[in-house]
Amino acid sequence: TATMERFGRIDILVNNAAVNMPYKTVADMSLDDWNRIVSVNLTGTFLCCRAVVPHMTAQQYGKIINISSRGGRMGEAGRSPYRSTKAAIIIFTECLAAEVKEHGIDVNTVCPGAVKTDMISEISHGNVPAYAMEPEDIASVVVFLASDESSAITGPAIDAFGLGHPL
Repeated sequence: TATMERFGRIDILVNNAAVNMPYKTVADMSLDDWNRIVSVNLTGTFLCCRAVVPHMTAQQYGKIINISSRGGRMGEAGRSPYRSTKAAIIIFTECLAAEVKEHGIDVNTVCPGAVKTDMISEISHGNVPAYAMEPEDIASVVVFLASDESSAITGPAIDAFGLGHPL
């Protein structure tokens, strides 16, 4: 509401909020641990999208960029809630893109590899991989997807692994 009152329109939404936790097996995880990560990472993405889609539909234009993770592409021991939410964001993006394409709204996902952030430092206990990207590396991909130059792209998850690419 505040954005519409101030600017009169919403053209771009970037869902980049996420939480994680240090390594924890499913057997050792509490329901509160699970629900916190699902709530922020997945439900938060849904709620933000739901809030802007009516405005973007009315103006017949919009760009939604959801941030997933390389972790959404593969499992890893001790990372089930985070990686489950990131995988779900990929599918959610595909579904939403199909729903809103006819209204001029492009919806895409970016799946970064390791990025030098507080989160990766916390979960790795300060052992950030040497190949970790700078946040600006991912920001460049997001800026492209937010631009009109990306108008032919809607629905896919775009991998941005940098030097940490698994190939």
